[in-house]
Amino acid sequence: MNRLAGVTSPYLLQHADNPVDWWPWGREAFAEAKRRDVPVLLSVGYSACHWCHVMAHESFEDAATAAYMNEHFVSVKVDREERPDVDAVYMEAVQAATGQGGWPMTVFLDADARPFYFGTYFPPAPRSGMPSFPQVLEGVTSAWRDRREEVAEVAERIVTELAGRSLAQGAGAPPGEPELAQALSGLKRDYDERDAGFGGAPKFPPSMVLEFLLRHHARTGAEDALRMAAETCEAMARGGIYDQLGGGFARYSVDRAWVVPHFEKMLYDNALLCRVYARLWRATGSPLARRVAIETADFMVRELRTAEGGFASALDADSDDGTGAHVEGAYYVFSPAQLVEALGDEDAEFAAGYFGVTPEGTFEQGTSVLRLPRDAAPGDEARVALVRERLLAARDGRARPGRDDKVVAAWNGLAIAALAETGAYFERPDLVERATEAADLLVRLHLNDSARLARTSRDGRAGAHAGVLEDYGDVAEGFLALASVTGEGVWLEFAGFLLDIVLDRFTGEDGALFDTADDAEQLIRRPQDPTDNATPSGWTAAASALLTYAAHTGSEPHRTAAEKALGVVKALGPRVPRFVGWGLAAAEAALDGPREVAVVGQGPAAEVLRRTALLGTAPGAVLAAGVAGSDEFPLLVDRPLVDGAPAAYVCRHFVCKAPTTDPAELAAELGTGAGR
Repeated sequence: MNRLAGVTSPYLLQHADNPVDWWPWGREAFAEAKRRDVPVLLSVGYSACHWCHVMAHESFEDAATAAYMNEHFVSVKVDREERPDVDAVYMEAVQAATGQGGWPMTVFLDADARPFYFGTYFPPAPRSGMPSFPQVLEGVTSAWRDRREEVAEVAERIVTELAGRSLAQGAGAPPGEPELAQALSGLKRDYDERDAGFGGAPKFPPSMVLEFLLRHHARTGAEDALRMAAETCEAMARGGIYDQLGGGFARYSVDRAWVVPHFEKMLYDNALLCRVYARLWRATGSPLARRVAIETADFMVRELRTAEGGFASALDADSDDGTGAHVEGAYYVFSPAQLVEALGDEDAEFAAGYFGVTPEGTFEQGTSVLRLPRDAAPGDEARVALVRERLLAARDGRARPGRDDKVVAAWNGLAIAALAETGAYFERPDLVERATEAADLLVRLHLNDSARLARTSRDGRAGAHAGVLEDYGDVAEGFLALASVTGEGVWLEFAGFLLDIVLDRFTGEDGALFDTADDAEQLIRRPQDPTDNATPSGWTAAASALLTYAAHTGSEPHRTAAEKALGVVKALGPRVPRFVGWGLAAAEAALDGPREVAVVGQGPAAEVLRRTALLGTAPGAVLAAGVAGSDEFPLLVDRPLVDGAPAAYVCRHFVCKAPTTDPAELAAELGTGAGR
């Protein structure tokens, strides 16, 4: 009996009709393995994962393979997005044992949840040096039956090695000028001068590193930092990784030149990149950055917003190609013939040149991913807009990729921050409203009376899994951004509730942070990873939010916790800056203050000061705006008008400047970008 029906995870529901007798993660599955004296087969993936779909079709939907699994294993399915703690623990073991990792992840465990054999995707027949999945199953069964002592020794050794790992804390002090300069030097060494971005293929959007580069330039004036950020943003925006018709970014580029993406679209990528492009516009006034920020925000609202007001996790890479087959990229690519069908001969020729569609194609079967090649002739803006509109209409007639509509707390926090700031910068109150509605959903559905977060929800129903550190850090980040944009102090209060939980439940005695609460389900290791991957790590997300909250409130415990947490960035930043970008960005804010801005007053003059403060580039600056005498924010207390006029107060490192009524003077205090 497959036990996945009725769960909240769309990924698990994709497997509810498999002939495999799947169990969800839980004590019952391991009790069953102990009762039957068989190993546990743990399969971890997520709904938008292309190779997860491939392995499911090849193996989990195959009756003979399923029958063997059912006879010899207790098979457990985990959605890594619902249970990042389970995923992190076993991925660490996989990477330690094999030197690589990825999804689908396949791990064999004993009844005490100790791993003893690992892998990722296994094909149905031997291929390119890989054993087939049936061979793996038979090998594990043989080892379990005939070499049980050896299996137990391997499992014990792995658990002991994982338990012995420790993190360098950098003496509990945040990075200073030398470490941040070293981080910049490391990024310059890894920078791709030809195609922008960092490293080779596959190439991922380095959103958190870009945030660090923009903040570093704002604080120091380092031109290389701004150049790398601007060039990378332009290359991505012109590439196939960016949806030239509908807006929004794919997960990564399979090549170094950003031409062909892996087509899944994730909420977290688009939230992080929307915010980066908005801030690049703030710094440079770039029309391209402005367009991409707005289009990405509109994509999130149009394609990912749920009926309850939250944001869905992802759009799948695959869709029906019109023949009944699910094919990666089918929704997005065009052949020259498809351009002619949609546009007619003359406009198709124009579109082919403008979007880089060639007879041989840049993708598969003579199709091309739409992009903006650098050598293409500039097109008439009105004609380009009309062609885009017609191609989008043609594309809308295709089968759409599937949507994973679960709401993940952390990623919604990132989306709230991005939409709130983008709406404020570009005077789009509708985007701020969408951010507020998502925040309302998190409070109403994900937050219980004890300020504990549920990790996910779906269709208005909270999931059963507890929030992890990234949920608390990213949701607090979103609430803090919303507080500054809306002037509603309740969001600062909610952020404080969450961050108090971080201090009480996620923080070790030495200031180190853990990914799970101290009262969460005990796994073979309490996960703890400060490195940023596709999203800010829980560690760096919490450090950033703690720092911002301390700037708003003057809370010494939150400031101290942030500085201790940033100690790991001091250790890692100079060595692996690409993998701790969010931590480096938070460190820039800490080194700059962050500056605390209070704008008091009402009317047009107060609004000009407020907008000036919002568009200031000082790293991590916090803003509280309200009428004189308000107690909505701590920063507004005892801040009077100046000669009856609205005024701005700027403080930094416990030292306050004289209040000003002059927007130009305020802009000079907070850094002046071109985007104003």
